[in-house]
This record gives sequence, C-alpha cells and structure tokens, in this order.
Amino acid sequence: MTTPQVVVYPNAELLAAATAARLVTRLVDAQAARGSASLVLTGGGTGIAILQHLRAAPARDAIDWSRVDLYWGDERFLPAGHPDRNETQARAALLDHVPVTPSRVYAMAPSDGPYGDKPEAAADAYADLMAAASRPEDHGPVPNFDVCLLGVGGEGHTASVFPSSPAVYETDRTVVAVHGCPKPPPTRITLTLPAIRRAAEVWLTTTGPTKAAAVAMALGGAGEVQVPAAGARGQRRTLWLLDKPAAAKVPGVFTPPFA
Repeated sequence: MTTPQVVVYPNAELLAAATAARLVTRLVDAQAARGSASLVLTGGGTGIAILQHLRAAPARDAIDWSRVDLYWGDERFLPAGHPDRNETQARAALLDHVPVTPSRVYAMAPSDGPYGDKPEAAADAYADLMAAASRPEDHGPVPNFDVCLLGVGGEGHTASVFPSSPAVYETDRTVVAVHGCPKPPPTRITLTLPAIRRAAEVWLTTTGPTKAAAVAMALGGAGEVQVPAAGARGQRRTLWLLDKPAAAKVPGVFTPPFA
C-alpha cells in the first residue's frame, strides 16, 4: 500500500476549496487519459462542503460530467430523499447542478427501495453493481476508482467502518450492511476496506480539533481494527487533507502559523 502524504490547510473553508480544485484537475486528467473518470463520494460536513465548492468553481465546467461515474463510499439506510442520506445531500450540493448522466450515478439503495428494509440485500446488490462495472484491467470485483473521497470520524472510523466492528474484519466482501453504528442512524451500508483499497487514489479529508487524536493515531501506525482510517490506502496515492486543528497532534507535520 502507498505511504500517506499529508497536506495541511489553515482552516476548513480553504481545505474544501482546495480539495474541490484538486478534484477538477484529477478528473480532467483521467478523462484525457481514458475518456471517462470515476469518483467515490462521501458525506459529512467536510465532504459536502467540498461538493459545494466544486459547484461554485468556474473550473467545474472543465469536467465532462456526462462521462463521470459516481459511487458512494457509504450510505445511511434511510428512505429515498431523506435529508440525512449522503445521496440527498450530494445531489443538493452538486449533482443536481451539473449535467451528470443519471445512469452513471450509482446510489446505494434506500430503505424503501427495491430491497425493502433489508440492508444486507441492498449491500449485496451494490457489490454486484460494482462487479459488473469492473473492467478486465481492474483485476478485481471493484473498479479502480480514480478518486475515493473519505471522511474520518473522531474515533477513527472511515466510510461506515467503525473500530472493532464486524465490517473492519471483512476481507472478502466489498460491501456490507452495518448495524448498531455508534453514530445515528444505526443501520448503514458501506464499502469495506478491501474495496476502498482498490481505488487509484484515496483522499481522506477531515477538520477540527475533535479529529486530531484519531488522525495522529492513523498516521502514527495504529492498526486498522483500532483506527479503520489507517487501513484506507490507495493503489497509487493516499492523501490526507487536513485543516490545522485536525493536524495538531501529528508529530513532524508542518502546520501553517496563520489562522
């Protein structure tokens, strides 16, 4: 797995804006090289702020949105359109405002969708969807996403893979249902760490002092069972994008002296 690189920004607003700019460059480069691009979206305050900045950026139109495949790293298993669903928030922040191809937006099934209130069935369906989208050159049951965006929780979770949970021990399945999450809602669907590690680039973004301890542990060599974010690595690049408070406890990481 790749060695993490760390970039620190003065504050959360600049982090979101800079990450949006990075995404434009990365997706445009992927389309130039291959004709299309793939992106795994995340929820949370930082993840949605990035999408809002991307929506507002004039450079967003450099991306051919009709040739972007969009996936999610995890989802809250709630009814379609529920305001707490990552899909709902991503659509409001960006996807409803750019000319995406609807058939290339791969949302995870809601609790009132075709699989009913059966998160395991919804997880299996998403795994099948990704396997069908995988190309021979991907060498596995998951596409080699160009970028997988992830957040990091205060206890070290990423996507909906929580410390010491059954999901963090998963080695074979690419998508699993999660029950009893310590953060509401308790039922979710998530990519597993093996699926995340199929991405060409994994970008972990987080902000604020409440994340500092988890960030320091993940970058300091903690195991993925204790700190799942430590196990999120990309095939070609692993990038931690932090604001100054989130990076405050990482030894040897330069944090800008301005606010």
